[in-house]
Amino acid sequence: MSNQNGTQAVDRAARLLSEVVHSPDPMTFTGLSAATGLAKSTTSRLLLALERHGLVRRDNHGRFLPGEMFVSFACRGGAEAGLIAVAQPFLDRLGKSTGETVNLGVTSNGMVEQIAQVDSTYLIGGTNWIGLSVPLHCSASGKVLLAFGAAQIPPPHTLERRTDKTITTEAALKADLATVRARGYAVTDEELEPGLIAVAAPVHSVDGSVVAALSVSGPTTRMTKEHTTAAAERCTQEAAGLSAVLGYRQRITRGRKAGAA
Repeated sequence: MSNQNGTQAVDRAARLLSEVVHSPDPMTFTGLSAATGLAKSTTSRLLLALERHGLVRRDNHGRFLPGEMFVSFACRGGAEAGLIAVAQPFLDRLGKSTGETVNLGVTSNGMVEQIAQVDSTYLIGGTNWIGLSVPLHCSASGKVLLAFGAAQIPPPHTLERRTDKTITTEAALKADLATVRARGYAVTDEELEPGLIAVAAPVHSVDGSVVAALSVSGPTTRMTKEHTTAAAERCTQEAAGLSAVLGYRQRITRGRKAGAA
């Protein structure tokens, strides 16, 4: 009898998991109970078990999505299509907290391609970057991808001067990338285009590699030093949260223990 009950529980959990994985949209608890014909108490118990084991997760509205185990598998080869759906709640939260344009960028043909965006809440400074490719060396996302090995440093003769502040020498770029690694995020101050400031932080996959960069950008009129610092902190936090969902677990440097000065 116990084996039969165990098999029945596995079958029911598998039905729930199948509904979540094959649904084009996040599933509600009520929808899952109705779709599988399971009692709400059974549905709740099985979903909690699936959630504990990383097979399902909940979005900000409590709806169910494939869990980090599926996400980690999907992202093994880099920034896959599923990355956008997984990242969206983090982009939304970052956009709400900063009010500025938020983007998710990946390396593409030696450039940075923006694959997802949350628009600024302001009229001034709102630009649709989706599908646009920008140079690595003068964009915040590009600097992150370069600094953490997700892209190769371009040959010196290709470091295009976009503004008077653009870094155009290999030595200066390498020095700036060292700062990015030490600080944990990148900043560009009117290096891509006049009047535009941006910050970006790395998104790590399960194996520790950087698969994308999360960025916040806005006009110099709003991105004061204080606002830029606050945006960088929020960006770093959300990028770390997204990395955790992708299965990344930050390692403590050998010889240094938590709480050490």
